[in-house]
Amino acid sequence: MARAPVVRGTDQDHRLEPRALVIGVALGTKAIAYPFLALQKQSPIMDFIGDVPVVIVVGEDDRSVRAYERTLDGRRLEFFKTKETAKTIAGSNATGFQLLDAETGSVWDFEGKATAGPFAGRRLKRIAVLEDYWFDWLIYHPDTAVYQIGPQ
Repeated sequence: MARAPVVRGTDQDHRLEPRALVIGVALGTKAIAYPFLALQKQSPIMDFIGDVPVVIVVGEDDRSVRAYERTLDGRRLEFFKTKETAKTIAGSNATGFQLLDAETGSVWDFEGKATAGPFAGRRLKRIAVLEDYWFDWLIYHPDTAVYQIGPQ
């Protein structure tokens, strides 16, 4: 089965293959394309979009992606994925996907809600993400940055 050609003009940007799957995030005038394969290898990713600190995570299904502002009450949070149960970490009964913030030791679920620790019951502000092909994202965000995976 033959593929339709990529839209003309987008074949000039060779940072990614035209049909590479990206998770695009745009805030204000800034946009970043996160190659899906990089997200799967390095979730969670902490980054800045403009001056907004963000965290981008891939769910337990290795397919679902969420992004959140990682500032709460004026504190910028750093997140780490944990394989321990939240009960072991902070006295909750949460299971499944969870992140731990280094600043307070709060445990966070995939919905951006703290399930245990000092921030229990609080939520991070969710940021819209768009799963798209690189060539298509580039059409609407020609000045986009591309996330480069860090050391493994």
